[in-house]
Amino acid sequence: MNNSVNIADIRKDYKLAALDEETAGLDPFVFFSKWFSEAEAAQITEINAMTLATVDIRMQPHARIVLLKGLDSEGFVFFTNYESAKGREIESSPHVALVFFWKELERQVRIEGYIEKIDEAESNAYFQSRPAGSRIGAWASPQSKKIAHRSIIELNYAKYQEEFPDLNIPRPEHWGGYRVMPHHIEFWQGRTSRMHDRILFEKNDTGNWERHRLAP
Repeated sequence: MNNSVNIADIRKDYKLAALDEETAGLDPFVFFSKWFSEAEAAQITEINAMTLATVDIRMQPHARIVLLKGLDSEGFVFFTNYESAKGREIESSPHVALVFFWKELERQVRIEGYIEKIDEAESNAYFQSRPAGSRIGAWASPQSKKIAHRSIIELNYAKYQEEFPDLNIPRPEHWGGYRVMPHHIEFWQGRTSRMHDRILFEKNDTGNWERHRLAP
């Protein structure tokens, strides 16, 4: 492998901000919303992009980027094909992790918790808010399945365009939302000399959040 830059020499010193317990507060959802708003104000693109990690029945971990589409006091919501690889993995193990990384603010948020499907009314409402092309795509793509060539999904797309000419496109049963309900949320703020600030919120047995500082 011939690199013009030595990978081991790539490094950045983080100096933008600090994070203390008082700033983090007592409610991780409130603090996450604050950081999310600050990322939005910084005009970071795809601020809702998050890594979703799952495990399959062999306990093999898998990770990919999905988009956060909802946040409430219960958890973090995203949408996908229930029959996709991630959907099958979630079916086999409902324990998942999320990671947000906003490099422009030198911040990361790690989330671990339990995942479940949201109710059909929520999935229907979000599905109907999507552009027509995306709604047709949900019907056309057998997500994660092996296909011989791209023309298969292009033909599928054309078929469903004909089937729904008036753009009255219902949500397919195999597509909908999940909510990740966390028991562990860690906020990471980069600091100089790798002396980063890490504030962890963990749910205790009574369902209340406990706050801790972690060593970098």
